[in-house]
Amino acid sequence: MAAAESGLAAPPVCVLVLGMAGSGKTTFVQRLAAHLHALPAEPHQPGPRRHRAARPGRGGGPGAADIRDTVKYKEVMKQYGLGPNGGIVTSLNLFATRFDQVMKFIEKRKNASKYVIIDTPGQIEVFTWSASGTIITEALASSFPSVVVYVMDTSRSTNPITFMSNMLYACSILYKTKLPFIVVMNKTDIIDHSFAVEWMQDFETFQDALNQETSYVSNLTRSMSLVLDEFYSSLKVVGVSAVLGTGLDDFFVQLSKAVDEYEREYRPEYERLRKTLEEAQNKQKREQLEHLWKDMGSVCVQGSTLAGSDDATAMGPSELILTRGTLGEEEERESDTDDIDHEVTEESHEEPAFRNFMQETRMKYQRRSNPNE
Repeated sequence: MAAAESGLAAPPVCVLVLGMAGSGKTTFVQRLAAHLHALPAEPHQPGPRRHRAARPGRGGGPGAADIRDTVKYKEVMKQYGLGPNGGIVTSLNLFATRFDQVMKFIEKRKNASKYVIIDTPGQIEVFTWSASGTIITEALASSFPSVVVYVMDTSRSTNPITFMSNMLYACSILYKTKLPFIVVMNKTDIIDHSFAVEWMQDFETFQDALNQETSYVSNLTRSMSLVLDEFYSSLKVVGVSAVLGTGLDDFFVQLSKAVDEYEREYRPEYERLRKTLEEAQNKQKREQLEHLWKDMGSVCVQGSTLAGSDDATAMGPSELILTRGTLGEEEERESDTDDIDHEVTEESHEEPAFRNFMQETRMKYQRRSNPNE
């Protein structure tokens, strides 16, 4: 999280950096941290970070938080028998289960921090289309102003077909995250990004570039370019060199506009969704409580109705259990009489046998005492 000391209580801005593998995301995050640190500011970058980074916490300074400090990537692969991509997905899922700790950490530093810069895995689909990526994105967006930054490799987008592929992916991420969106055309130190901006603003120029391509994909790209015209019109684009640090001032200007857009359009939507969810939960609780009261009321009514009935067999199990031991006097006398009769019957069977035993014992004793008789 790149933090600028400020006395204002405004919440920090969360910057989610996405992009294809090799587009320069981590280098861009390093440059942002260094730029903010020089303002001066205290850079800090909470995970998830790239698993393939050469050094842990690189570019983040003393306040960097690395996913590799929480999840051991190689141990996950060994324990679950996964390959590299499966290990990344599982590690991100495990990290998402502890992301509430990251949220608490950001919450504690919200008065002293201005930006939260989040570097994502190089395998863009791992974060963009996974459940854990959605959880992390929505958790941040529902609590703090959040902006998605799509880093694009300008040097590899000189081909109109490759350029269109990048734009389609950017468009899909925009509609997936539903957050303010900035396209950062990185590596302008290799080639200037003006050609890409011209393609986005002038349809005829892009068509001329496509005419040099004769493959089937070029025909598909030509059709798709018509669809993306509206997407281009509202898209924020800035050219940056993460190596040289050029273009960062323009980036922060666009970032400020994106934050205003979040506060104006996206925050009310998130507040509405949160309110709707709370109302649905409260409604479900009320319905469960009403069902409980109805069930309890039916039991009470049934018990009071059967209380005056002489037919005990009509009572349910619960009423029989509740009334057991409090029967009428007549039933108690009948029960006691039955117990006494059983005892008398048992004694009547035992007396003759005992009398015969005593007589036989007496006769044996007499015979022993008078052997002459």
